[in-house]
Amino acid sequence: MLITIIRTVILYITVVVVMRLMGKRQIGQLQPFEFVVTIMIAELASIPMEETGIPLIRGLTPIIILFILHVTISLLSLKSQSFRRIICGTPSVLIEKGKIKEKELRKLRYSMSDLLEQLRVKNYPNINDVEFAVLETNGQLSVIPKAEKQPVVAEDINIVNPPAQLPLTLVLDGVVQPKNLDRLNLDKQWLLTQLKAFGIAGPEDALIAIIDTGGQFYAQPKAAKQKGLKNNA
Repeated sequence: MLITIIRTVILYITVVVVMRLMGKRQIGQLQPFEFVVTIMIAELASIPMEETGIPLIRGLTPIIILFILHVTISLLSLKSQSFRRIICGTPSVLIEKGKIKEKELRKLRYSMSDLLEQLRVKNYPNINDVEFAVLETNGQLSVIPKAEKQPVVAEDINIVNPPAQLPLTLVLDGVVQPKNLDRLNLDKQWLLTQLKAFGIAGPEDALIAIIDTGGQFYAQPKAAKQKGLKNNA
């Protein structure tokens, strides 16, 4: 029993490390070869977990080989567009200048129901609002609306907005994030003053405290502290 637990822990750590090294893509953003590698790694890891008679090294070796193969293919894809087209394919235009390309749909075995569903997911329920729709190599649908349906931006009406900044979390679940405070050249005394303005006694009572993209401070107390504030009121 102890051996099984140890083998499981080793394999789990190995798979986590390998997946972290492979990159930060979400499942829906994986290229076909990345998706295949992910599935194979999961399958390979499960075999030595279940079969204790199989040497652990026989389970780890193919996982490492797949990782090396993945890195090699990724590097070749970066260096060669032709190789990338072979491995990943090319984007397919499903709607061009407002017209649905039926031949392309049939070629990809992509039904009208699939197309309409993806357009709704992208907040385009009306197909006549779409100028271009492109099925990317990772299966995601990119939509470009018609000119009259595109959202208005500040530049269109000559409004100059201040430059946005990266939102930084200063307190997360009661724990101060000192690196972000240093990045903003702020100290804990300043943070304490800002928290008190939100009725929060200290960082340990804050669920979150953050500087947003506009440079504004926002904080929210933990649920238990919110109840306490209401009772005191």
